Amino acid sequence: MSIELTGFTGKVAVVTGAGRMRGIGRTTAVALARAGCDVVVTGTGRAPELRPQEEQQAGWRDIESVADEIRGLGRRALPVVSDVANPAEVDALLERALRELGRVDFLVNNASTVRRSSPTAVVDTEVDEWSRIVSINLNGTFLMSRAFGRQLVRQGEGGAVVSISSTAGKCFPARAASYAASKAGVQAMTASMAREVGAHGIRVNAICPGYIDTQRLERNVPRGPGREALIAERIPLGRIGTCNDIAMMVAFLCSDQGSWVTGQSINVDGGMVMER
Repeated sequence: MSIELTGFTGKVAVVTGAGRMRGIGRTTAVALARAGCDVVVTGTGRAPELRPQEEQQAGWRDIESVADEIRGLGRRALPVVSDVANPAEVDALLERALRELGRVDFLVNNASTVRRSSPTAVVDTEVDEWSRIVSINLNGTFLMSRAFGRQLVRQGEGGAVVSISSTAGKCFPARAASYAASKAGVQAMTASMAREVGAHGIRVNAICPGYIDTQRLERNVPRGPGREALIAERIPLGRIGTCNDIAMMVAFLCSDQGSWVTGQSINVDGGMVMER
């Protein structure tokens, strides 16, 4: 007997932070398109010279390349440069999505940032750096969830909000307080919002990835003996996660089969964090 996720036909998904060639956003957007969704893909519109070397060599065009992939699957795609931390841009994004695609059913809050400098203790953290991380990771998730959550309530047909959080928001590593606090905030907001909109048939969940093989991880934990030692020490299942590991969980939470799951912050981390 085959098992197939259902509930995507005729639906529209919005995925933020979807422009990186090797990232969770791109993989999730393409997975939802394969499932049957039309997809709005957003990003910050990075200039070509600011993209990683592998993207430059591949001729990668950020969200435009992701949109091309989605169209190649026979689905509609709408690439939009948008800042999730800017309320006016978030509202404009919603208006454009409705104008061009007619509706919204699933929101995936994937846009995120990390510290620009080396790991820093709380007592040494600059206010601007703290504010920048919280503005994007927590405030951006709030603004998107507020705007698109209102639309889901107006439509009256249910829907799903899935926010990509982090295990850092549960295990609270030292010298990463700004990031950990922002992600813990996402998890708290997820639970509260789920209680508020459940009566409208809207599910709200968070996914907490561990180490995922992305361009960001490549920068912070390069391949080699150091990464292998980290895997052996911290990950019971013995491997780094893939973007597809996260995308498949997103798809489940948006599907008919995930329709009785809400208010959860689900670890997808190879067993690294054995707690709620």
